[in-house]
Amino acid sequence: MSATTVSVDDELGAVLEGRWVPAPRYLLRRDRVLVALADMPPGRILEVGCGAGALLHDLHRLGHRCTGLEHSEAARGMAVAMHAHTDVEIVAAAAPAWPAQPFDALVSCEVLEHINDDTAALREWLSFVRPGGRVVLSVPAHPTWWGPHDVWAGHVRRYSKAAFVDLAERAGLQVDRVECYGFPVANLTMVLRNLATVIKGKDALDVAASTARSGVERHTEVKLFAGQTSLPGRLALRAALAMQKRFLSTPLGEGYLIVATRP
Repeated sequence: MSATTVSVDDELGAVLEGRWVPAPRYLLRRDRVLVALADMPPGRILEVGCGAGALLHDLHRLGHRCTGLEHSEAARGMAVAMHAHTDVEIVAAAAPAWPAQPFDALVSCEVLEHINDDTAALREWLSFVRPGGRVVLSVPAHPTWWGPHDVWAGHVRRYSKAAFVDLAERAGLQVDRVECYGFPVANLTMVLRNLATVIKGKDALDVAASTARSGVERHTEVKLFAGQTSLPGRLALRAALAMQKRFLSTPLGEGYLIVATRP
């Protein structure tokens, strides 16, 4: 099996075989992002911090013209491989011409928690979006849930709902909807990630280096992926998505997702 073979599954999304596969928490978040963008006509979408580029595969299949912005060289290499046979553009830095050709939507998942000045970053991103454009953001929830894996991943914070909404509004967004996603499966995987970080003694690098690896390290997930693709694995995913949907309006989930509009 080639390490650069890309396969696409309707339930699991895009897979860079042998290198990147979707973790359960990613699949829970992916579901909510696709719902948030489901009624959009085909347009130009920018994903900030696209990681391995799997979500861009879904958006491209829906007819959108997609660009992924990714500073991590390792993640960018995976994203380029993931899109070797699409016209999705993967870039390392914002293009000067973008404000003249604004995007219709912006997506950024699990990025703001890595940035010290999250307000300034979000304001810069919004300059790439047309007035009336849609913005979908997600972050890890609940500061009191801070754990060893947050340190390993290069996080500088987790967010309360109030702090996340305040950030979005301070940056200039009109918040249309807030969801608390992931309950109960993402909560369980958070506990397991924290335990694995402690037990394995995973090295803590500086924030930038930790951030660069956090979205693309999938060694354990690759080993377990056959279970996800099995019938029991697929049934478990469907059950997790159904349960998540019932609890989106509660504070029980492990992540927050905002759907907003740039005025």
